[in-house]
Amino acid sequence: MARLLLVSNRLPVTVKVDHGELHVSPSAGGLATGLKGPHQRSGGLWMGFPGDASRMDEAQRAELEARLAELQCVPIHLSPGEVSRYYEGFSNGVLWPLFHYLLDRVPLDARDWESYRRVNERFADLVAEHHREGDIVWVHDYQLALVPGMLRRRIPNARIGFFLHIPFPSSEIFRILPWRNQILDGLLGADLVGFHTLSYLRAFVASLMLVHGVEANVDRVWYEGREVRLGAFPMGIDAAAFAALADTPEVIEEARAIRKSAEGQHILLGIDRLDYTKGIPRRLLAIERLLEREPSLRGKVRLVQVTVPSRTKVEAYQDFRRQVDELVGRINGAFATVQSVPIHSLYRSFSERQLTALYKAADAMLVTPLRDGMNLVAKEFVAARTDEDGVLVLSELAGAASELGAALHVNPYDIGQVAMAMKRAITMPREERRWRMAALRGRVLAYDVHRWAQSFIDTLETQSEDTARRVTHTATPDELEKLTEEIRNERRLLVLLDYDGTLVEFEGLPENARPDEDLRALLRALAERPGTRVHVISGRTRPMLEGWLGDLPIGLSAEHGFWTRPGPQGTWTMRGHVPADWKSRFLPLLEQFVARTPGSLIEEKWASVTFHYRMADAAFGALQAKELRLHLGDLLKNAPVEVVPGDKVVEIRLLGAGSGALVPWLLRDAPQGTRVLALGDDLADEEMFAALASPHVAVHVGPGPSRAAYRLSGPAAARSLLREIARPG
Repeated sequence: MARLLLVSNRLPVTVKVDHGELHVSPSAGGLATGLKGPHQRSGGLWMGFPGDASRMDEAQRAELEARLAELQCVPIHLSPGEVSRYYEGFSNGVLWPLFHYLLDRVPLDARDWESYRRVNERFADLVAEHHREGDIVWVHDYQLALVPGMLRRRIPNARIGFFLHIPFPSSEIFRILPWRNQILDGLLGADLVGFHTLSYLRAFVASLMLVHGVEANVDRVWYEGREVRLGAFPMGIDAAAFAALADTPEVIEEARAIRKSAEGQHILLGIDRLDYTKGIPRRLLAIERLLEREPSLRGKVRLVQVTVPSRTKVEAYQDFRRQVDELVGRINGAFATVQSVPIHSLYRSFSERQLTALYKAADAMLVTPLRDGMNLVAKEFVAARTDEDGVLVLSELAGAASELGAALHVNPYDIGQVAMAMKRAITMPREERRWRMAALRGRVLAYDVHRWAQSFIDTLETQSEDTARRVTHTATPDELEKLTEEIRNERRLLVLLDYDGTLVEFEGLPENARPDEDLRALLRALAERPGTRVHVISGRTRPMLEGWLGDLPIGLSAEHGFWTRPGPQGTWTMRGHVPADWKSRFLPLLEQFVARTPGSLIEEKWASVTFHYRMADAAFGALQAKELRLHLGDLLKNAPVEVVPGDKVVEIRLLGAGSGALVPWLLRDAPQGTRVLALGDDLADEEMFAALASPHVAVHVGPGPSRAAYRLSGPAAARSLLREIARPG
């Protein structure tokens, strides 16, 4: 298998210095477990932050580097200031609450973007330094959202995957972020972008359209000349290991002791990291509501709430802990008896063995986050229940809810509903508990973390191979220099140029794309090159092209070649026949769509009519264009016309009005041995490219699929190439 380069904020190791002695041990987290096998089997590297090494002496740092190398890890050392600004300030202070829909937690004035960007640059530099041809790069999570795009610029042909371990928010939430476009640019540098659920994928697709103006086709999108695949890969746990641990004598005995200490009470269990996304205060209010509504349950229900310390030095988390402690105190004060208290709050870390014993002892597990990317605690509980008993109460706003349908789903914001789910869980008949748990275990055991990792890697490898076969190659500087030199040495040259999107950027109103003086001078210089003919082939109307470019010594073709003028002294000729009433069948339909699509317009020509929606709302315009094409397909089924989608346009044109038939017509009058250089950007230009065979050269300008052998990033790059060709000498 290909070598795997894993990139995450933290390395999968724990580093400690105890009495001057360095201790480095592998971590036991879900990500580390799932990727351990592929990492080691491929002879790969894992890159990330090992922890603060600023207080280590030189000998300890050298030993740390050596120990990490043995574990196939490459550290990136961050200063305390970088950790504070990039990690705590932007990653966890801005992206974390925003992606979890908690806007009140987003700071009023976020100032740490530059630090976030710089650290992402450092990660990209580190990956590029260690990358070898054929490697697979897998970048993880929101802290490194810019790395794929940065790495793509450094290594254009790299195979890059990205996985987001937290939710992707709705477009209305995401567009609040001032750096939203930069984040999307970064993610789209990957060949494969993975999410836990289809709902997160759909939210990402919506943001691509509404925020970035990029339209996806179900599970893939064309961006900067590449196909980016999008996929849902629900992350699992090492279910077999949890099940095996749950059946060890030590865990069985510890679970029995926990049950005995409960003295016949029903045990409800919550295990969470201290974080405001986990819904702990609302869960506490739900147990309070249950005891208020059901006096008979007082003294018979015990909530064991394990809260693992997190970000203990951050003031907001200190305040949150005080809020939780105050709620626990108030509820226990109201409902405690001489024999028991309803809430046992434990604020500390537990070992995996201790947690598994708690899972095994509980009557019901409460996983009620306000929003969660997946929540692996829910799956750990299920895996540990080898007795096929126990009930899972699960927030419908956790990613795991999309997989674990046999759980009791609740809205974590509905305290009354959560309270009633608690009651249902502890009163559920044994037969129902068993079939529900059997269904949950079937899913969790089959779709474990190893299957998740391999599924993503397999998809990335397939996507990279498919893309390499189908994607037009973006020309490197060396290749452009070689191509330019070849073209400059041609004695007879015919240059075919599209206009919009190739020589000029697109404009909302077609008439606003008037050529600037630099472009006019460039076309003139190109046409004055010895042995060179220049021909602009555009979808524009004949009067518009004549007014803009008619005085230049070049050929012009309007409406994609339906009207043609061979040179400045030539006359315009029509290459086809236009029926008198050919537009009457569909113009009323187009007018309806313009009326209901604000920002759209109709452009009428001799041989075509175009529906423009560049100034419309991006998502609504794209939806309307799709619907229009469906209607036109039915309406014009037997008509001598064709419907051609383009960049924010839908064009209806007479058959034979495309540029494909124009190429042989132009070559017919060209001197023997003339070589063609054709530049274009959309589907209409693909017809022109299809009519060209070697040694002629087709160059696609901008994103999107193309049959062209070369690709340039945009009009600026196209002008630069033409300027080099026109340069004297």
